[in-house]
Amino acid sequence: MSGQKRRDTIEIMNGRLPHQLKRKLAELPGKPGCYLMWDEHDKVLYVGKALVLRHRVRSYFQSSAKHAQRIDEMVSRVHNVTWWVTRTEMEALILENDLIKRYQPHYNVMLKDDKGYPYIKVNWQDEFPKVERVRQILDDGARYFGPFTSSWAVSRTLESMRKVVPYLDCDRAIDGNDESPCLYYHLKLCGGPCIGVQSREEYREGIIQLIDFLEGDTDVVLGQLDKRMRKAAERFNFELAAVYRDRIMSAQRIVHQQKVVGVQHDDEDVVAIAQDDKSGDTVVQIMLVRRGRLIGRENFALQGVELSETTAENLGDLIGIFIQRFYADAAGAAPSSRGALSKVPPRLLVQYMPRTQKLLAGWLSKVRGTKVEIRMPQRGRKRKLMEFAKSNAEEYLRVQKSQWAEDSNRQTEALAELQAALALETPPARVECYDVSTLQGTNTVGSMVVFGRGVPLKSAYKRFKIRGRGSQGEPDDYASMREVLRRRFRRAVEETPARPGRRASSGDHWKLLPDLVIVDGGKGQLGVALEVLSEFGLRDRVPVAGLAKREEEIFLPESRNPVHLRRGSQAFYLVQRIRDEAHRFAVTYHRNLRRKGQTTTLLDGLPGIGPKRRRALLQYFSGDLDKIRQATLDELRVVPGMNRKAAEAVKEHL
Repeated sequence: MSGQKRRDTIEIMNGRLPHQLKRKLAELPGKPGCYLMWDEHDKVLYVGKALVLRHRVRSYFQSSAKHAQRIDEMVSRVHNVTWWVTRTEMEALILENDLIKRYQPHYNVMLKDDKGYPYIKVNWQDEFPKVERVRQILDDGARYFGPFTSSWAVSRTLESMRKVVPYLDCDRAIDGNDESPCLYYHLKLCGGPCIGVQSREEYREGIIQLIDFLEGDTDVVLGQLDKRMRKAAERFNFELAAVYRDRIMSAQRIVHQQKVVGVQHDDEDVVAIAQDDKSGDTVVQIMLVRRGRLIGRENFALQGVELSETTAENLGDLIGIFIQRFYADAAGAAPSSRGALSKVPPRLLVQYMPRTQKLLAGWLSKVRGTKVEIRMPQRGRKRKLMEFAKSNAEEYLRVQKSQWAEDSNRQTEALAELQAALALETPPARVECYDVSTLQGTNTVGSMVVFGRGVPLKSAYKRFKIRGRGSQGEPDDYASMREVLRRRFRRAVEETPARPGRRASSGDHWKLLPDLVIVDGGKGQLGVALEVLSEFGLRDRVPVAGLAKREEEIFLPESRNPVHLRRGSQAFYLVQRIRDEAHRFAVTYHRNLRRKGQTTTLLDGLPGIGPKRRRALLQYFSGDLDKIRQATLDELRVVPGMNRKAAEAVKEHL
């Protein structure tokens, strides 16, 4: 061991680290694998991979190490480290993708909202494959195309394709015996298999055309449509020929929108990156080339990127992270379930070469099943194609920055207007809104939504199941609101304060006092809020307002007349949005509780009867409680999972 490494090791062991963390650093193996950094609340901060776990993980805690500010912040919060040992670095990369998907760690570079990107799903495993929009890929035999960056992009694609190849998207069970078709049949956007007009073979043949078209085989589809049109005309079926003519024209319009990028029938994805060297905002554009034709492109914003020197190495590393995240879904689904827009092509063209090129190429080859190359084009047609992708990425970043700036200005304006209207000392950077939901006095719940600088902070949302009752023993909205506010602000004054300089964890959110509290319900609920805040000594520290639903009136303490925000103003829209979000959050929780209550049976709560036995009893007796009640002990004992004691408990309680 060199002198420098020895000194770093000593500093690691003697530094101000938790005892548990010191022990874990000493136990790290010299093998490849994945490591997870945990905070003191058992939340994953970061997931990484390493060829040698011992060297990589310990490097974070060496005093001589120089990290970006974001990593230094992360290291200061690490309370524990765990790891998975793998046989190879390739296995570590695959495992890293799974762990990042599972934990969504805050300090990893992520595709912005990547878990929510929509796909086109063709249910090829069904007799009559339906086409739908989904946000999750399953290994179910279906074909998936995507991801798309917005639902609008999916809708636009499906709308265009339906004019070329009519398809099903309804929930009907297709048996050909329905009495009447839906409107799409009359609009010639569905072949009518539900009423027997289109056979299974004819319908599936059309879906094959749709898949071919999405995969870039446009010439084949056009040729088939032209052949059918001519065949219909030869039979003097001019009405059918006109239908095929219209479909050909629709298909040609789509083809004309696709850019031909070369005479060779290449399948390749082109990845370019653009980064603002002042703010660190980073976007990646991927262009999808199939059969030499540019059939689509998608833009992705990267979140969690640390602003650093804009070098080819750093940008190459970001491209490597994007490749790993983007194609991670392809690794989790069977090859037969993937579509051309998402499956791995034989070649990737990148603007900057990732330092993990060999590892990524090997992993992608494993995902695809054949060799995959990662190249950085230097000249010729492919270089021009890369320049095209680069310029489009830069344009997308410019547009996005303008949009982000506009949104930020709008939020700032809304907060300034709200400050002036409510006579607040400062703009309300943190606004908490409370609502109560009930139905005939059952399953009463409360909600707390939080907006930070005009943007919803969903990680800080809280929901409350009301435990108490009103003064007469009946549910009471005022009593429910009082309980919600007491439970919230009791934690604010009684729990241990958050340590200065540390990022708030989920438990620390209770300690953050809002700049404005809004209670939904007008004057009455405002009085309840003032009472609770006074009870905890927060009356003079937390501004509060009551919002009446009917006229959007805002009531303030010690003010006889309500405040009316100017309709159409940014403050008006912000308050509406906050109130609607609190109502939605409360109603959703209330519905879930009601639905859960409706699914309970007399078997719930019986001693010795857990979920498995309850399910087995209901299945064995076809869900009929009367049959269970009338069954003998011997009949109950033969149910899978039951024994004599459990059978006696059922007989006794039913």
